[in-house]
Amino acid sequence: MKKWDDLPQKFKNDEVKQYYDILYHRQESLILKRAFDIVVGLILTVIALPFMIVIAVWIKCDSKGSVFFLQRRVTSYGRVFRIVKFRTMVSHAEAMGTQVTVNNDSRITRAGKFLRKCRLDELPQLFNVLKGDMSFVGTRPEVEKYVDCYSNEMLATLLMPAGITSLASIKFKDEEKLLDGAENTDDVYINTVLPQKMKYNLEYLKKFDFFYDIKIMFMTFFAVI
Repeated sequence: MKKWDDLPQKFKNDEVKQYYDILYHRQESLILKRAFDIVVGLILTVIALPFMIVIAVWIKCDSKGSVFFLQRRVTSYGRVFRIVKFRTMVSHAEAMGTQVTVNNDSRITRAGKFLRKCRLDELPQLFNVLKGDMSFVGTRPEVEKYVDCYSNEMLATLLMPAGITSLASIKFKDEEKLLDGAENTDDVYINTVLPQKMKYNLEYLKKFDFFYDIKIMFMTFFAVI
């Protein structure tokens, strides 16, 4: 972890400090977490590569557009990176609506519906994990406009790399249904859904250790099944 004095200025508040102190005293778990990400990330990438090739061909045959979806997201200490996913929506979907999806979103392709349901669209994020932009477990990375709405306490979730899965991901695996029918999807997400998700993300920081990460990964597996 960075030293407190080296954090971006907006992180230096009392709300973030309490979480910083918890994580700072769990350096061994943080080291194990990164080692796990590299070793398991490499193994899973090798295993998943043939499946990713098949998925890539399916996406290309199913609809026009690129195979991958790249989007600016925010990770540790507010750093912006490009998240990589399999494209599950029609080309230029962001220009056709909000940056969050709702239930039965018309922008989702036929292949995309299956990939999202099984979370196979997130397989390319293995490359983000290996690069260090993400971890297997951690707060799901948000786009910049939603991070701009974070409270002081919510900024504490950016003390660690963003994650592929989290407690909030498990609890809100049907998030699209919560946003279905909302007149202003962004408003409902920012003012209702995001604060609820952040409660779980902040709870994770309080309980963080390496073996708790392993538990969340198993919980995610069973939630998807």
